[in-house]
Amino acid sequence: MAGRYEISDTGWALIEDIVSPPQRTGRPRRDDRQVLNGIFWILCSGAKWRDLPERYGPWKTVYDRFRQWRDDGTFEAILARLQLRLREDGLMDLDTWMIDSTSIRATRAASGGGKKGGKQEPVDHALGRSRGGLTTKIHMVCDRHGWPLTFTLSPGQDSDTRHFIPTMEDVHLPGPSGRPRKRCRFIVADKGYDSDPLRRYCDRYRMKPIIARRKMKRKPRPGAPRGFDKPRYRERNIIERCFGWIKELRRVCTRYDKLASSFRAMVCLACIDRCLRADFPDRT
Repeated sequence: MAGRYEISDTGWALIEDIVSPPQRTGRPRRDDRQVLNGIFWILCSGAKWRDLPERYGPWKTVYDRFRQWRDDGTFEAILARLQLRLREDGLMDLDTWMIDSTSIRATRAASGGGKKGGKQEPVDHALGRSRGGLTTKIHMVCDRHGWPLTFTLSPGQDSDTRHFIPTMEDVHLPGPSGRPRKRCRFIVADKGYDSDPLRRYCDRYRMKPIIARRKMKRKPRPGAPRGFDKPRYRERNIIERCFGWIKELRRVCTRYDKLASSFRAMVCLACIDRCLRADFPDRT
């Protein structure tokens, strides 16, 4: 039986071939499941790497494995596998998606990354100044059941509309066959996403934007108002609950990582943790 913060036997069976492929040569490596459990302990507790309990092995080994999986796309592959299983088992809604953002406070230790991180690392490390001080924004898309589909990071002062299209373009839901699913029928968002270019983007890809209009002092826009689906808009609280679930994990609730790639890996792990809580039907 798995302990607190640790992956269950059912969850491990779903991702074992990705995390722990057969090793044919070289020195025997430390058990991958034990190391992954150590990474989840850091994610959930918010502790420093050096404070990792001894039962997970040397903290340096766990940290090095975290960096390896962060850089080679292992965490993204795990999330894609779980999303595929959710889709195959009919647990994912492909018609109605929600998008929103949340601000994450960054500690003083998160600043000062300098030029570290390589070519893929943004120059600003997705850190910026906003009313809350030093912050990072998570822009996320989830489905009608609260399963995270994708996310992007930005400095805290960036507007939501600026990152709507990049976040939507990042959706690649794997399917049992054919190309990945990238579009939905309805996209639900609050009035912070109310803009004409955004609505034209949705029209181009035949998505119906369910977005509240902003209250403007200027004259109303010409033409008849578009149909607004109030019952579907009321379900927008689902993405707020999704943020609430992943922010229960302390390494996501507060940013401690200097590099955006490391913090992105932590958010990806939080999405993995969320998907592992699904009640997958037994296929045996």
